[in-house]
Amino acid sequence: MYRFVVRRLFLAVVTMLIVSVVTFFMLRLIPGDIIDLMLSDFGYAADRGRLEAQLGLDRPVYVQFFSWFSGLLSGDFGNSLWTTRTVAHELSVRYPVTIELAIIALTTSIVLSIPIGILTAVRQDTWVDYTLRSVSIGLVAVPVLWIGTLVITVPAILWGWAPPLSYVPFTEDPIKNLSVMLLPGVIIGIPLIGGIIRMTRAMMLEVIRQDYIRTAWAKGLQPRTIWYRHAVRNAMIPVLSLLGLQVPFLLGGTVIIEQIFNLPGMGLYLLRSLQVRDYVPAQTIVLLFAAGTVLINLLVDMAYTYLDPRIRYS
Repeated sequence: MYRFVVRRLFLAVVTMLIVSVVTFFMLRLIPGDIIDLMLSDFGYAADRGRLEAQLGLDRPVYVQFFSWFSGLLSGDFGNSLWTTRTVAHELSVRYPVTIELAIIALTTSIVLSIPIGILTAVRQDTWVDYTLRSVSIGLVAVPVLWIGTLVITVPAILWGWAPPLSYVPFTEDPIKNLSVMLLPGVIIGIPLIGGIIRMTRAMMLEVIRQDYIRTAWAKGLQPRTIWYRHAVRNAMIPVLSLLGLQVPFLLGGTVIIEQIFNLPGMGLYLLRSLQVRDYVPAQTIVLLFAAGTVLINLLVDMAYTYLDPRIRYS
């Protein structure tokens, strides 16, 4: 296990290096230039060279990259080109919002989808199975953007009620914080719920056809013991893999939901940075999203050994 973790961490470093290079240069290929936006906003066009020099954009692109990347290695994320505020300070305020949304979405999806997936497998080809499978397909098919918009507009039109849109930090008022965060967090997890239900059902039906399950039935074990002690544990390995693969989509969903519910998270910060071509915050946030994805997938691989002791990493 130790060698496996070290090897994966080395690959994670290489991955992050590649992501940083691709992100840095791809952002500069977006049509439009931050200098043009600033000049049009400020209303003059005579000091373009001075403005480029002030922002450090007059240097070669590769020099700008090494300057930014060396700052990352020392813990300095740089400053916003528009506001000159440090990116680290902005992220310290916005990072908890996105993490809380992701935790709520992931917890909701796991708590709801796995038991429902097991139930559909246990009640295979019954009305319960057909109903829940249809619901899971609908959850996967419906866009998060559409659900979030309906949640805000329909209750406001029909009953004159709208969900609270003023963010309150958890440390200030946990109750108000959850009243604001719970609904958008659940909406982000909706597509994940449908996917996990279908994966859990498929894996359970595959596992119960294995020889050791037939042996358990032949020994006269209780159905509950066979399903929940012997079948579920082995069926969870592919489900865990699906959870790891869904992390990027989970983080990407926060970009849409934070915009709809006006939550000051990293997704909204990324969107606004891209709109004004504020390169430093945008490339830093993308890099942090990539780091979170790599870390979660490493933890998922390590969890395999708990679910199946036969798995050994060398």
